[in-house]
Amino acid sequence: MAPAPVRPAARVATQQQDVWSIINEAAAASPIQPIVNMGQGFFGYNPPKFVTDAAKSALDRVECNQYSPTKGRPRLRKALANAYSPFFGRTLDPETDVVVTTGANEGMLSAFMAFLEQGDEVIVFEPFFDQYISNIEMPGGKVVYVPMHPPASGATKTSSAAEWSFDIAAFEAAISPRTKMVVINSPHNPIGKVFSRSELTAIGEICVKHSIIILSDEVYDRLYYVPFTRIATISPEIAALTITVGSGGKIFYCTGWRVGWLIGPKELIKYASAAHTRICYSSVSPLQEATAIGLEEAEENGFWEESKREMKGKMDSFNKIWDELGLPYSDPEGGYFVLVNMSRVKLPESYEFPSHVANRPRDFKLAWFLIMELGVAAIPPTEFFTPQNAHIVEDYLRFAVCKDDEVLETAKERLRGLKKYID
Repeated sequence: MAPAPVRPAARVATQQQDVWSIINEAAAASPIQPIVNMGQGFFGYNPPKFVTDAAKSALDRVECNQYSPTKGRPRLRKALANAYSPFFGRTLDPETDVVVTTGANEGMLSAFMAFLEQGDEVIVFEPFFDQYISNIEMPGGKVVYVPMHPPASGATKTSSAAEWSFDIAAFEAAISPRTKMVVINSPHNPIGKVFSRSELTAIGEICVKHSIIILSDEVYDRLYYVPFTRIATISPEIAALTITVGSGGKIFYCTGWRVGWLIGPKELIKYASAAHTRICYSSVSPLQEATAIGLEEAEENGFWEESKREMKGKMDSFNKIWDELGLPYSDPEGGYFVLVNMSRVKLPESYEFPSHVANRPRDFKLAWFLIMELGVAAIPPTEFFTPQNAHIVEDYLRFAVCKDDEVLETAKERLRGLKKYID
């Protein structure tokens, strides 16, 4: 008698191929090489020299190659407290208000593991970073979705990413007795929206009313081009419920380092820290040290303003191609992603797509077509919506501009190949 087949847990048993593997495998198979990969948000260049020098020197120090304290290296926690205290309007205690995590993603998982019991609900705005969903479901949480919508003119004219909106009444209506947390992302991936102070105040006050924990994903917090409000700064009552997520990989161009952090009141951080200890115990020591030095030296190197100026320059330069082609986009207020509406792009009726793309929304077909015919990879954003709301973005693609200027120019030249498909 044959043994019963191994049965995976439901949380990992899905058979649908994820967007990252579809796009990366297509990029590798494209007849146009080298591919211009503007899909995943990894940088096409190194961190600044003062940060890489710090990493190299840390590798020569014995203590930096051994276990760090579970809450993070003291130097990094102190550097984070010093760097972020002015933003939060209070003196952060590096011992109690900060925990270092293995990337922002593990930090968010730690927060969910710390507070969610089986059946607890978490409100997430669509579009969402896809890792939110699995991180919430791992400890048994249930995701409740509130969609954001582009402006009515999004298919016909370029507009600010600020014009993506949500219904605050729908947000409050999504709250139930099981609602434990809400996730906010500002600056937002993939929209590029920076939530306004009034939007954050409305969300925060509702969370205070219902005692809901706020997980504020602010990993792009050094890349904003309009006034940026941190929800934890709006009122003491909102701050008491808020855990803020940050990322060394995002701010220093080193996504592979996997150094992140959580900042918040000790009454919340102590539980997230306990969960982090059980998930991975501690994070990479030499890269923590390098991140600490980066935070200590960034200001004197003029890095923060230079970083914003350079990324905004890349964004503005790249987006000229959409103006040239007459394709509208959501002009980002922060981050390094841009959503482009391609409803005017007419795919050839006879074009053959593989089955795993053919049965997906139109944006997957657009992404496949660009990869195979133009040699440019982008991400279909319906992956960041529930199936019932995927229609909201089925004509959009997301492009990451955190690439060398030469790569961006190559992308623009290749994208001119869309002209013959635009009506």
